[in-house]
Amino acid sequence: MTELSRRATPARLGLAQRARLRAATLAGDAAALVSRALGKGSGASIRGQLLTRLDPNAFRELVKGRRIMSVTGTNGKTTTTHLLAAAVRTALGEEAGRCVTNADGANLHYGIASALAKARKADLAVIETDERVVKDMIAHGRPEVLVLLNFSRDQLDRNHEIKFLGRAWRQALEAAGPDGPVVIANSDDPLVTWAAEKAHRVVWVDTASTWSADAAMCPQCGAMLDRTDPSEDAPTGRWNCPECDLTEHEASYAVHGPLIELPDGRRVDPKLNVPGKFNISNAACALAAAAQWGIDPDVALVGFRTVSAPAGRFSTATIAGATVRLVLSKNPAGWAESLPLVQTDPVILAIDSVAADGKDVSWLWDVDFEQLRGRHVICSGPRAYDLAVRLSYAEVDHRVLVDLEDALRAVASGPQPVDIVATYTPFQKLLKMGGLR
Repeated sequence: MTELSRRATPARLGLAQRARLRAATLAGDAAALVSRALGKGSGASIRGQLLTRLDPNAFRELVKGRRIMSVTGTNGKTTTTHLLAAAVRTALGEEAGRCVTNADGANLHYGIASALAKARKADLAVIETDERVVKDMIAHGRPEVLVLLNFSRDQLDRNHEIKFLGRAWRQALEAAGPDGPVVIANSDDPLVTWAAEKAHRVVWVDTASTWSADAAMCPQCGAMLDRTDPSEDAPTGRWNCPECDLTEHEASYAVHGPLIELPDGRRVDPKLNVPGKFNISNAACALAAAAQWGIDPDVALVGFRTVSAPAGRFSTATIAGATVRLVLSKNPAGWAESLPLVQTDPVILAIDSVAADGKDVSWLWDVDFEQLRGRHVICSGPRAYDLAVRLSYAEVDHRVLVDLEDALRAVASGPQPVDIVATYTPFQKLLKMGGLR
């Protein structure tokens, strides 16, 4: 087990490389400053885009030589990264500045480069990593720990078939061999399991996932998977392929309702300040990852409890006169977890379909909106009418107010916060409107 006391030295660059990276970083900083001045956001994205445009090698130069924990998966990357970074910084105490993270959720090459460029001397990095960047992160960053959360259909027009991503992870881990990362893997997810089995070492986490719509078939042989009934040891049942050797592994960490079971058999209550049972699962994975750097679970949990609104998720703000609680949901698996958190009547649901959301909104028909019967829903965002059709079939009372400000004004008179569940683009717009980014 590696300890936090062991320091790394970020890669030493040649004179020409340093000059090019320095110039690109300064240009990116200037662009970020202008972005903030114009009220366009934090500037992290434009900083990274300009940085990597001027220095195409910036990503691979900036990740080298650091001790890295990388967090990836379709759902939960941002929150898990925040939990893990908080645990590391809590354990470091006065040396917390040694740890850098991309806290704003910019997880593509340019976003990662942007965060690392601002902390050249930080030798520890907890990095949220887009699923498509994992291969390059393994090859160039050589992370010590790689957290694989889950796979779900997300932005179908961009990723097409999630098995291709799983295969890329599997191949990258196989190519890395014994020099590759320790993988923290969600044993409930067959595709994650298939990908992770090529790692030289895996710590399995039973996340008690309830979403299985994207995992009906074996990723190894294509047969239909068998699933057992739930039990005390397996609250959501276990999966197994009847035609090949791929099966759910025994887990070292396991979620049992609100508790997390540790390898020594002790069950702890994380007492998180972010809601939802899916965040208990994220915390279980973060605990397993933190242990790889020698962080005691009790210390890690203290850090976890400092996280309340990662990148604006679950934050409460007053926008256009309405007090709202913001919930981000990007795909069917996310909506399945988010909708049970909805507590208000009315509730606003905001849908868009630009590139960042995924242009294909057929996923609306995979979400159990029927659970909102008995409440009034305000459909908002550019694809509000698509949502309205789905709600009509679900027999959910609703009305359409496409403009977000109109939707907010419609609930402005209420004394209590109103829940608003949004896909990525309207969520980012709400953060901007509320002065949260």
